Amino acid sequence: MLKDATAIVGIGQTRFAKELTGSEVAMACEAIRAALGDAGIAASEVDCLCSYTLEPLVEIEVARNLGMREIRYFDQVGYGGGAGCAVVGHAALAVATGQARVAVAWRSRKRGSAANRPWANVGEAIEGPPAWSRPWGLLRPADEVAMMTRRYMHEYGLTRDHLANVALAQRKHANRNPDALMHDRPMSREDYFNARLISEPLCLFDNCLESDGAVACVIVSAERAVDCPEPPVYVHAFSQAISTELQPMTNFFCPDPLDGSAHTCAQTLWEHSDLTPRDVNVVQLYDAFTPLVLWSLEAYGFCARGEAGDFSSRGNLEWPDGALPVNTSGGGLSEVYIHGFNLITEGVRQIRGTSTNQVDGAGVCLVASAEGVPTSALLLRSE
Repeated sequence: MLKDATAIVGIGQTRFAKELTGSEVAMACEAIRAALGDAGIAASEVDCLCSYTLEPLVEIEVARNLGMREIRYFDQVGYGGGAGCAVVGHAALAVATGQARVAVAWRSRKRGSAANRPWANVGEAIEGPPAWSRPWGLLRPADEVAMMTRRYMHEYGLTRDHLANVALAQRKHANRNPDALMHDRPMSREDYFNARLISEPLCLFDNCLESDGAVACVIVSAERAVDCPEPPVYVHAFSQAISTELQPMTNFFCPDPLDGSAHTCAQTLWEHSDLTPRDVNVVQLYDAFTPLVLWSLEAYGFCARGEAGDFSSRGNLEWPDGALPVNTSGGGLSEVYIHGFNLITEGVRQIRGTSTNQVDGAGVCLVASAEGVPTSALLLRSE
């Protein structure tokens, strides 16, 4: 059984920036080397590698560059923002089942340059599910999420003020995080409403950063974890899910388009756990766009359907006084956007007690990958 059988014992990252020099392979190796140093484990002991299908590098390049030996398990997880927690979950499963002893999971991303963004490559043919939507105007993920946000606004009375609550909370968190891209960029509510619209009703500050960087973590068995330098952060539960979804992010043609994969993922996560939402002290929720945070709060049981907007209005998302601080490093909106992997390392810091926005008594942290696509989630806990 996976429950508390493994632990994250090392985390590492590169510098975060709008645009970094060097290749994604070099950035991945830098982050992994830092994570192994944090764990006190040599690269030669690593025998499991897990990453995203979006990685342009192959596992063998990482193994060769870092001096790793035999790799006994490796895989990649698809669906972009839905993959982060699954990458760690798969690594934990490999260790828990004895397939591997020391696992490394990571994400390395260069997207600060406009030329590196997939929707900038207008000369390429559109394939797969986007072929049914992008030629008719839903050109970017922002457009797809904006469409669903309008539906939610119509049904539940959500306003842009509620979206601003998410963006402002995370910017405040980033302002206290020296590693965040928005560390020295305070934002007021007036700033939010004066920002240009990207895809109505989403403005500039409802959208994640476009940035470069890499993040990694190291997973070992619970038995070995107690001998590592840092306090172990146990993987208490993990889940993945694909709901009844004909079109990722554009599943408009069904009875309830707002009933996405996160709802299915949440049901499995809590079934595999000894905990409930009431036991969670802090959450890290995938935030490529502000509405995803609100939808995830509902999907994972912290609010009833349609109540997340009002929940955000009472300051509940903010550290230090909020009932449930969200994305305490600044998240993808204000720290760095690496397809949500930085949410996992912030979850580890919260459990360790080393976050720049440390929640008192943070013994349980939920980390959730993207709503709207096939997704995944983790429950992390202290001893």
